[in-house]
Amino acid sequence: MITKDTTIEDLVAIKAEAIQYLREKGIRCILCGEPIWGTIEEVSKEKGFSDEEILKMVNELNRLK
Repeated sequence: MITKDTTIEDLVAIKAEAIQYLREKGIRCILCGEPIWGTIEEVSKEKGFSDEEILKMVNELNRLK
């Protein structure tokens, strides 16, 4: 299960389709072929997302197929 504390590296390994999802949200999670370091919450906060928006993203990420 993906949580706000899931690292970007783990997220990419679990669900490669998350790369496109995050890109559409303005969050770059791959740079030069390597995952960005940090958790979903950390990188989302850096982009100005609220706690509620992060929770919504986590829920949507868990539903990705």
